[in-house]
Amino acid sequence: MANIRDIRRRMKSVKNISQVTKAMEAVAGAKMRKAQDRVMATRPYATQAEDVLHYVARLPRADNELDPLIQAREVKTAAIVLVTADRGLAGGFNANILRTCANVMREKRAGGADVTVIVVGKKGRDWLLRYDPVIHAEFIGMTDAPTVSDVTPIARLAIDGFLRKDFDEVTLIYTDFVNTISQVPVIKQLMPVEPSDPSVTMAPDYIFEPSPEAVLNRVLNGFIEVQILQALYESIASEYSARMVAMRNATDAANELVDTLTLTYNKARQEGITTELTDMVGGASALE
Repeated sequence: MANIRDIRRRMKSVKNISQVTKAMEAVAGAKMRKAQDRVMATRPYATQAEDVLHYVARLPRADNELDPLIQAREVKTAAIVLVTADRGLAGGFNANILRTCANVMREKRAGGADVTVIVVGKKGRDWLLRYDPVIHAEFIGMTDAPTVSDVTPIARLAIDGFLRKDFDEVTLIYTDFVNTISQVPVIKQLMPVEPSDPSVTMAPDYIFEPSPEAVLNRVLNGFIEVQILQALYESIASEYSARMVAMRNATDAANELVDTLTLTYNKARQEGITTELTDMVGGASALE
């Protein structure tokens, strides 16, 4: 009977876990839909802004203070802007992006460059502190709906560090939202801005006033902020999608375990009843 009590206690515990994971799945699903709508609304603008930035960067220009953001130089120190989550329980979301970051850091160091990281998210910060303390700055506690004002300090830190030659290259690593099931780690070079291929042309409805060079001077900082902001949107949508799927799988696994425990409980109970009946029959026979 003690075995039966243990099984009953475990069944109750697993059912409680199932209720928690089901609630977390519902919350993550609601937040994911909002984040997904935000990503789909902003992605076209971010994509076009990036195309314009790369196109204008390849045009002839006079020397100006923004040239260092465009022209490549020998990479002695590489900076990485790493976007992770503040919380876990999201399946392989954080592990995948951290593994990608580790590979990039290994490649940079193999090329003879020092590496420093501007980390966005507590999970990335904790991982770096545990395995490789190269944190240049950290930003944690981001909202689910960040704005330009939230990413301006990140962009400003990266741009100023690049202009001061504290680092010679800035790479953005984040998770791109493909769909609810698929989220893909992305590695994107922010600075120096890579000119687009000469064969790439702008759509005829683009008009640069007063000139492409003037446009570059005015929008370069803003477009870098847009790229970081879009990376946060993509990462947030990916995080909640991964968490929703993980909690759904956890709920299904808990329910399967409850079914298995129920079967085991019924068998143990049946064996106990059979044993008691056998003892009763044996006792009655002995009395006769």
